[in-house]
Amino acid sequence: MRKVELTDVGNRSSRYMPPIRSRSAVIFSRFVIALLVAAVLVGSAWFAHRPLLRGAADLWIVSDPVAPSDAVAVFGGGVQDRPFAAAAYYRQGLVKKVLLSDDRVGPAAALGAIQSDLAGNHAVLIKLGVPERAIETFGNGLSSTYEEALALREWARRTGAHSIIVPTEVFSARRVRWTLHRIFGKDYVIRVPALDDPDYGRADWWQTPQGLLAFQNEVLKFVYYRLRY
Repeated sequence: MRKVELTDVGNRSSRYMPPIRSRSAVIFSRFVIALLVAAVLVGSAWFAHRPLLRGAADLWIVSDPVAPSDAVAVFGGGVQDRPFAAAAYYRQGLVKKVLLSDDRVGPAAALGAIQSDLAGNHAVLIKLGVPERAIETFGNGLSSTYEEALALREWARRTGAHSIIVPTEVFSARRVRWTLHRIFGKDYVIRVPALDDPDYGRADWWQTPQGLLAFQNEVLKFVYYRLRY
């Protein structure tokens, strides 16, 4: 019988050993797996992004139902929707007085190159049939929602009004309502209906740069107002 040499055993075992994977190959395979997992997650998020983003808006947006009130107040900005809502409330008989914020006039408006928010809101109301006698201004040179809320409270105290509607856009409604409730307290009824912006709505806000920017800015503004006031 032939003796089996140790060298033969070593040669055979080396001949049938599986190849050892290099460290670079292992790293590469893990990288590929990570990319595949990431691709699956991103793909899932993309297909599910609509209900997720719509749900985020629904959680953020607050809106009060409108009801008969002493007045409706139109804050500065939002010329494309706020005075339209105010005129509709007036025509429906919900209010008898429409208040316009006398906000700060910028350099261009001061030169007459463009309309101020006050002038623009007033023009819209007149075009929509609100009589001059029903329109009144409040404040003077107001530059923020907080200043507008303070001036509106002064108007309410002076006139004896106790219920006011303040329409604003969907994403700013939370901040505006919080500010008004904080300043007016529990002795007044303040209703803040949320309006869809002409450029976006709660169902498709992420599809426009205006919607993305508005949501982002209002979250930051709300945090600032809570810390500041």
